[in-house]
Amino acid sequence: MKVIITVIGKDKPGIIFNVSKILFENSVNIEDISQTIMQDYFTMMMLADMSNASSDFNSVKSLLEKAGEDIGVSIKIQRQEFFESMHNI
Repeated sequence: MKVIITVIGKDKPGIIFNVSKILFENSVNIEDISQTIMQDYFTMMMLADMSNASSDFNSVKSLLEKAGEDIGVSIKIQRQEFFESMHNI
């Protein structure tokens, strides 16, 4: 299962580390990543593969959302098929 992870918030050290650490600890493979800083705002989008994940989607989602709250950014995860259907007109 492929997922899309988005991160948005004020730029600060450790954002990529905190997200990638959770993915690593749950055996989620990052396949593609794009990040940029616009003025003081950090934005990142990741495509990740959960095929061999050691945790289920909802567990990873909870961990990412909690990490986002802890570091003061918004972290969202969606299944790729839902993301594509929402953005396809």
